[in-house]
Amino acid sequence: MGKCLSFTASRDRFYRYFFSFSGLRSVTTDLEDGTTMHCWIPKVHEPTKPNLFLVHGFGANAMWQYSDLLRHFTPHFNVYLPDLVFFGASATTRPERTESFQARCVKKLMEVHGVHRTSLVGISYGGFVGYSVAAQYPEAVERLVLCCAGVCLEEKDMKDGLFQVSDLEEAASILLPQTPEKLRELMRFSFFKPVKVMPSYFLSDFIDVMCTDYVNEKRELIQTILKDRRLSDLPKISQSTLIIWGEQDRIFPLELGYRLQRHIEGNADLVVIRNAGHAVNLEKPKEFAKHLKAFLVDNR
Repeated sequence: MGKCLSFTASRDRFYRYFFSFSGLRSVTTDLEDGTTMHCWIPKVHEPTKPNLFLVHGFGANAMWQYSDLLRHFTPHFNVYLPDLVFFGASATTRPERTESFQARCVKKLMEVHGVHRTSLVGISYGGFVGYSVAAQYPEAVERLVLCCAGVCLEEKDMKDGLFQVSDLEEAASILLPQTPEKLRELMRFSFFKPVKVMPSYFLSDFIDVMCTDYVNEKRELIQTILKDRRLSDLPKISQSTLIIWGEQDRIFPLELGYRLQRHIEGNADLVVIRNAGHAVNLEKPKEFAKHLKAFLVDNR
């Protein structure tokens, strides 16, 4: 009864209908290593079309982060939207928590669905995973888009004061909100112009539906991102890459975007979207889609 009256659950059901209407179907795959991954895949794979993987970040599942983009890309690509491990309907019994492990799971999912080569868009944490896919399997990734993905951060950045949080525990409490006030704080960090008034009922409903599964495992994902991380250990990639960043990103500051462009060297363009924060895909969806289409469709 509770879920029938839940705005969040109703919205999630709407997204499911919308994704199905857009020519996708929901599939859960057993990767046979203790890992299962859910993914939206084309109902009909068209061999003449290129492939495109859209990889989400922290927050809700893939549907919530990419629903506004589907109509721009389903006419041009076979579109795949995986739920990363411990998000949506994906999980594992294995102990690994690195983005490298997430990337290997994405690659196995590609193989299961007969995708040998793809372009890939990664938002925030999804960009960490996407970068790792491109580094580990360069032949499998044609073009890469990294959106507000602090791939080039280092463990010492926290001590040096680059971030607006004091330590990982504070970061995890914001990224994994368990109270309405923490969710409001996440919105203030994520948006340049957050909604000023949001009733606690709606926030509690969102938390109950979207933020209570695999909390400890997601906390371990966050801890693993930063642990012993050094830029000198980050492999170079050779794929043509587009970096998109919100000018006012308070989670991964813009400096990390410039750092990432320098690290990739001649293969990366950086687009900075003004008056946007970390959730640039949600705050500036038209501008975000415009840059994606120019890079993935028009420049092919």
